[in-house]
Amino acid sequence: MSVVVPRQQGGAVAVGGSAEQVTEAWLANRRLSAHTRDAYRRDVAAWLAWCAARDVDPLHASFLDVNAYARGLEAQPLSPATVARKLSGLSSWYDFLVKLRAVDANPVGGADRPYVSRDHSATVGLTPEEVDALLAAAEAETGPAAVRNLAVLALLADLGLRVGELVGLDVSDVGVERGHRSVRFTGKGGKPRRRALTPYAATALDAYLAHRAATEGTTADRLDGPLLVTATGTRIDRHSVFRLVRRLAREAGIGGWARLSPHSLRHAFATTARAEGVPLEDVQDAMGHADPRTTRRYDRDRHNLDRDPAYTIAAARARRSAP
Repeated sequence: MSVVVPRQQGGAVAVGGSAEQVTEAWLANRRLSAHTRDAYRRDVAAWLAWCAARDVDPLHASFLDVNAYARGLEAQPLSPATVARKLSGLSSWYDFLVKLRAVDANPVGGADRPYVSRDHSATVGLTPEEVDALLAAAEAETGPAAVRNLAVLALLADLGLRVGELVGLDVSDVGVERGHRSVRFTGKGGKPRRRALTPYAATALDAYLAHRAATEGTTADRLDGPLLVTATGTRIDRHSVFRLVRRLAREAGIGGWARLSPHSLRHAFATTARAEGVPLEDVQDAMGHADPRTTRRYDRDRHNLDRDPAYTIAAARARRSAP
């Protein structure tokens, strides 16, 4: 596939560029995590493979082609949210091609995307009691990886981090700010974020770093590189965190453990924070959501009648009428 790349000062020249080169140029212009970059590469590659199998020129594809591709994804079957995410990435790729004047219009723009309810999430959540049981299972572990595993669970449970944010942390990201133990990291969309460490998470993290330093024959203040590492010193990956959450959930006797994920702890963080009266905007900021509707979707308890504002209105009326 060749694209037309514009000169920086007017005009345009045809430059032979492979699909991979175009995709890498597109990704280079976006602030994305490594995980998201890999997902977008796979999504574009899958679309190009679909086009090649049907002799469709991706530079001349229409919204009808995209519709056919989407219906094929749904037949695999993939959830509407997954199909919508794949089409969203593909749409961004085509927007980039439009800017390069390689295509006249984005064919995904007119395609029929699946409806995804903002009030529903396929992630299996956890109750506060189940989070406690999960942490208790981590505390009861023994062995060389036990202190690291507890630190992982504590950061997920107490901060509600995304798994990509967790595994991307470096030792240098941990610090102290205005009396708060804190962590700094790059959130979704490449946005710099910072969060306060709870005493529980800080204690678990300190114990892990002390153990790691002793293992490496140094002191905690001399450690560097990735924050959470394997026995060989390499950065832990998201797959190992998935396995850890499910294993500990099974050991804790939590039903549906095989469908849990690190994201389950993120949902639990939002639900518990709202149930404890934390304002929606504070939870939104903590989770790094651009849209408060996304935060509300994470709040599994939002339809609880105990939180119906009618009770607050009635209580206020009662106070006004009290002698």
